[in-house]
Amino acid sequence: MFKLNKTLQSVIAGVSLFAAISAPALAGEPGKTMLTPTNHTLILIDHQPQMAFATRSHTVEEVRNNVTGLAKAAKAFEVPTILTTVAAKSFSGPIFPELQKVFPEQTPIDRTTMNTWEDKRVTDLVKKFKKNKIVISALWTEVCGVGPVLSAIDEGYEVYFVTDASGGVSKEAHDMAVQRMIQAGARPVTWLQYMLELQRDWARTASYEAVTDIAKEHAGGYGLGLIYATEMFHAKEGQ
Repeated sequence: MFKLNKTLQSVIAGVSLFAAISAPALAGEPGKTMLTPTNHTLILIDHQPQMAFATRSHTVEEVRNNVTGLAKAAKAFEVPTILTTVAAKSFSGPIFPELQKVFPEQTPIDRTTMNTWEDKRVTDLVKKFKKNKIVISALWTEVCGVGPVLSAIDEGYEVYFVTDASGGVSKEAHDMAVQRMIQAGARPVTWLQYMLELQRDWARTASYEAVTDIAKEHAGGYGLGLIYATEMFHAKEGQ
């Protein structure tokens, strides 16, 4: 009986050791400040011709490319998105056509106020979506970006500002506005960082193709690398 118990104990110990070695390490929890497809609202503000004409912190081509990549990423992950313009009929012109194409069913909210947060139609939508995080991209950073960012922070929202899908009338104007927002508690992100943060795991196959397609079209050298790896080696991210 004693020998049987010793044998049984050895078997149990061996199985336990094998299980410990073969089991995957326990995953850590993602940071609470990280964005997910379900924890935020995206607001795209005043991406219009008249605003773009005076943008000097980035080229017009960069802003158009980056904000379109941002919009497509939000659409791919079904993020609630608000489009808004200022004086579209009388001064600033329509929203960029490539943005409207991403959300063809949506009519941008056209405002008179420079601070989007002071338009009740916008804040009513934000409250309706019930997300405690807000991501904002705007032309110009120092006016139409700063206003809603500071206002939303004061109302208790966690706010993220997409720096490369926005722009100011000078590099200094853009940079100082971003610094001011950071000092108030906003978190700066870039459009590609935003998209990859939502994807976060290449094993998430439901969004894999959409993400890599957006990257191929809008992510410069990274996108070209994806095209090259796919065509030359049939490679895929995460494999």
